[in-house]
Amino acid sequence: MTESVIRNKPGMASVKDMPILQDGPPPGGFAPVRYARRIPNKGPSAMAIFLAAFGAFSYGMYQVGKGNKIRRALKEEKYAARRAILPVLQAEEDERFVKEWKKYLEYEAEVMKDVPGWKVGENVYNSGRWMPLATGELRPEVW
Repeated sequence: MTESVIRNKPGMASVKDMPILQDGPPPGGFAPVRYARRIPNKGPSAMAIFLAAFGAFSYGMYQVGKGNKIRRALKEEKYAARRAILPVLQAEEDERFVKEWKKYLEYEAEVMKDVPGWKVGENVYNSGRWMPLATGELRPEVW
């Protein structure tokens, strides 16, 4: 069935009877099509980023160097204080050692009084050199 029968109105007899209407560009033409890759120029350039990173690194190394100088000065001060107090500490240790050595010799004389030919305080190794005890302490009460 044709359109004229279904809708009860006259239809076209042929496509050729249609008015000619052709699509075309609007007056003045279409806007140009963007096909190029256009990245927005936002943010700092690569050179600016490099210079900022180099500046931050340089400042950090400067601060490290300053800290090293301060730390070196403090360490030198500590060592100077130790060198200054060392003779006092050595004198105290020598005094303590002499007291303990006298106690040890008295103890040795008491223990070895019955041994004939025993000389108190004589080195049994006969090396000819005086050496302090390796323990660093004289404690006859433990022996």
